[in-house]
Amino acid sequence: MDSRLILVTLLIRLGVAAAISSVLVRARRFRVLLFREERTLSEKLEIVFIVGTPIALGVFVRHAVRNFVAADIAFEGAILLGVIGGRLVGVAAGILVALPSLLLGEWLAMPMYVLAGFAAGFLRHIAPEREAIWSFSPLFDLSIYHWIRRSIRKSFIDWQTSFFFLILALEFIHIQLHLEWPRRIFALYSPNLWVKFAIYAGTVMAVAIALKVLNNVRIEMKLEQQERLLLQARMEALQSQINPHFLFNTLNSISSLVRADPDSARVMIVKLGNILRRLLRKGDSFVPLREELEFLDDYLDIEVARFGHDKLKVVKELEPKSLDDLVPSMILQPLVENAVKHGFSAKVESGSIYLRSRRADQRLVIEVEDDGVGMPAERGASSGTGIGMQNVTERLQVLYGDAAEMTVESEPNRGTLVRLVLPVLTADDMGGSVVGAIYEERGRTG
Repeated sequence: MDSRLILVTLLIRLGVAAAISSVLVRARRFRVLLFREERTLSEKLEIVFIVGTPIALGVFVRHAVRNFVAADIAFEGAILLGVIGGRLVGVAAGILVALPSLLLGEWLAMPMYVLAGFAAGFLRHIAPEREAIWSFSPLFDLSIYHWIRRSIRKSFIDWQTSFFFLILALEFIHIQLHLEWPRRIFALYSPNLWVKFAIYAGTVMAVAIALKVLNNVRIEMKLEQQERLLLQARMEALQSQINPHFLFNTLNSISSLVRADPDSARVMIVKLGNILRRLLRKGDSFVPLREELEFLDDYLDIEVARFGHDKLKVVKELEPKSLDDLVPSMILQPLVENAVKHGFSAKVESGSIYLRSRRADQRLVIEVEDDGVGMPAERGASSGTGIGMQNVTERLQVLYGDAAEMTVESEPNRGTLVRLVLPVLTADDMGGSVVGAIYEERGRTG
C-alpha cells in the first residue's frame, strides 16, 4: 500500500475508533456495564457483544469496500476490550472480532487477536489500581533517566508504561505475522521508517482515544452519582430538620393534658410512640401516599384529643389510585400542623380540615384546606407560616426542582388552601432507586 494512503488510513482509523466509542456510550445498558468494576459472566459477555459486533462488521466492510481498510480496527478492539473487561472478555472479544477474518481465509487473525485481548486483560488483572487503566495516555514522560529512577523506586514498571510497551509488542508480532503470511492476517505495513513509526503510534492512539471517550462517560456518571448522593444527603437533612420542630409542638400538646385529662394524655402518648417509630426509619425518604396519610392520622388523633372532637373535624376526599403514588416522607404533616396552629386554633367555634388527593395530567395533586381565619392578602406561598412550611418549600425545590409546585390560596376569615402538584412516581417505576428516578425527572424538566 502507498505510504500516503497508509497515513490517511491511520487518521481515518482514529476517527472510526472515536466514532464507535461515542455511539456505544449513548446506549444506557452499555453505560451501566461500563461503570461497574465487578461484573457477572453474563454481563461480561454483554460487553463483548455490544462492543465486538460493530468492530466485527468493520472487518466485513474492509473486505467489501476496496481501499477502505480504516474500517478494520479488530486488533485495537481486542486490546481495548481486554483492558476494560479483563482476560475472559479479552479472549471472547478476540474470537468474536476475528470470526469475519476467519470466514474470509485469514485464519491467523483469531490466535493473534485472542493473544492481544488476553495480554491486555492480564495486564489489567495485575494492575495495582483498576482506575489506572482509564488514565492511559501515550504522552507520558519517556525520559530514560526518570523511567529508571521510577522503576527502581517502585520495583516495577508502572502500569502506564507497561501498557504502552505491551501495545507496541503486540503490534510488532501482528506485523511480523503479516509479513510471513500476508494472506492469513491483515496489518498495515510500510518499509518507510517514518510511516512505520506512524503505524505503531496509530495503534496506540486508537486504543487511547477509545479509552478517553469511555472514561469521559465514566467521569460523567461518577459526577451524577455524587450529585445523587448529595441530593440524598440534603433530603435527609431537611427531613431531620422538621422532626424536632414537630416533636416539640406535640410534647407541648401532651403536657397540657397530663393533669386535666390523664386518659387522653395516655392515648396521645401511645400515638406519639407510633410517630417516633416512624421517625426512626431514616431510610424512608419516599413513602406511598397511603402510608403518609396513616402517619398523619396519628398526628391528627393527637390534635383532636387536644382540641376536642367537637372543635376539630377532618374530612378526607382521596382518589383510590393516588394512594399508591410515592410522596416525600413527612411532607403533609407541616401543612396540616400549619392549618391547625394558624388556621383556627384561636377560633372559639369549631373548624374543619380537608385532605384531598387525585391524579391529573400525569401529576399527583394533594390539597390541604382549612376553614379557619386565613392569612392576610400580602402573604404568599413563599412566606409560609413558620419552619414547617419553609421546610416543605425547600424540600420540594431540592427533590423536584421545577417538576413540582406548591401554591397557597387564602382569604381572611374564610380559610387557606395549600395545593401540592408532584410528578407521579410509583414503586414499579423506581427500579429500586427513588432518588435516581427523582434525578431523572428533574433532568427531563430542565
